[in-house]
Amino acid sequence: MTKGKITKLSVSDVRFPTSLEQHGSDAMHTDPDYSVVYVVIETDGGLKGYGITFTIGRGTEIVVCAVEALSALVIGKSLEDIVSDFRSFYRLLTSDGQMRWIGPEKGVIQLATAAILNAIWDMWARAEGKPLWKLLVDMEPRQLIRCIDFRYLSDALTEQEALEEQMLKEGYPAYTTSCAWLGYSDEQLTELCSAALAEGWTKFKVKVGADLQDDIRRCSLIRKMIGPEKTLMIDANQRWDVAEAITWVTKLAEFRPLWIEEPTCPDDILGHAAISKALAPLGIGVATGEQCHNRVMFKQFLQASALQFVQIDSCRVGSVNENLATILMAAKFKVPVCPHAGGVGLCELVHHLSIFDYISVSASLDNRMCEYVDHLHEHFKSPTLIRNAHYMPPKDPGYSTEMFEESVKKHQFPDGEVWKSILEKK
Repeated sequence: MTKGKITKLSVSDVRFPTSLEQHGSDAMHTDPDYSVVYVVIETDGGLKGYGITFTIGRGTEIVVCAVEALSALVIGKSLEDIVSDFRSFYRLLTSDGQMRWIGPEKGVIQLATAAILNAIWDMWARAEGKPLWKLLVDMEPRQLIRCIDFRYLSDALTEQEALEEQMLKEGYPAYTTSCAWLGYSDEQLTELCSAALAEGWTKFKVKVGADLQDDIRRCSLIRKMIGPEKTLMIDANQRWDVAEAITWVTKLAEFRPLWIEEPTCPDDILGHAAISKALAPLGIGVATGEQCHNRVMFKQFLQASALQFVQIDSCRVGSVNENLATILMAAKFKVPVCPHAGGVGLCELVHHLSIFDYISVSASLDNRMCEYVDHLHEHFKSPTLIRNAHYMPPKDPGYSTEMFEESVKKHQFPDGEVWKSILEKK
């Protein structure tokens, strides 16, 4: 491992005007501008690490401030010291005595922590000359455990034999959300769905929750196009209360969705449990997790049987460290992990975790898939590779987080070329 101390941490507010074409639109986010807080850390030995956390426009500047506030805890540390006791470094960022009042392990501090830790993990994988998933797969169990903060968690470690060769050959199953954003017209849905079918996609997700009759029409359209054998999921993005969710999804049951995603407030664990119980006779599961603040929420969701699909996010919780804990808990409870992706760079990051989950933890692909959205990959130096509707394991060292300097410069808010042009017209 390259030695040296971290001497610099820079952070940028990078936004893409996806709201102009309704990319990413759903029942709760009608005009999202997909954005990232982009962190670059450097050592005095010349090693760099790149990290992101995903946002959707306004408020990104708040997370930037949080990263800057935490930077004093990072600069001066060596990579070797950090990874030798990663658990303690994680606690340092999330439990600072004067900042934890903002919200330890949740909210803006957790988003900022994820960006910084993603950069640290990227740096570590680069130093070892491995893609992140391979770094994780090659770790001894004791080393892996030292990366995880197990406070408040029950024991959850499960070991499975490696299936690396199969994964390298076939890839990890993906599903597409790109066909059915809520703001798309029926003509656009039809065109995109036809193209996806021609490319070999078999799993499709539809955004719902704004208008029931509109949802019935759109789900009917997609189900007729993909046929009875392919998989359909629906996503309400937290739009309903508990009773409304049960009633609404019951009326969509004829389209045989595998799951309803985020049916209600993401903090309402008992509400999700009630929805899960009510929809079980219909064969519809509940999927959630992209808005979970930390591993403790996932623990309670699992203990309460409040979800049937765990949706980790590579930027919402405390980076790889907390996602490892969640993956292990999901294995303990025998609940499949189906990560949330899309956004800016989420696909690039999270499929590393899915591949690790399969090779080293679950050894199963039953009801397992990772979300894919076909937007903004061209801004990354190591973009995701999809083949036959499967994520292929990355080969470049690192966490696939490095963006092209020109992309960062052009889309930096508010002074980048793209935003200057947009803001001048308003």
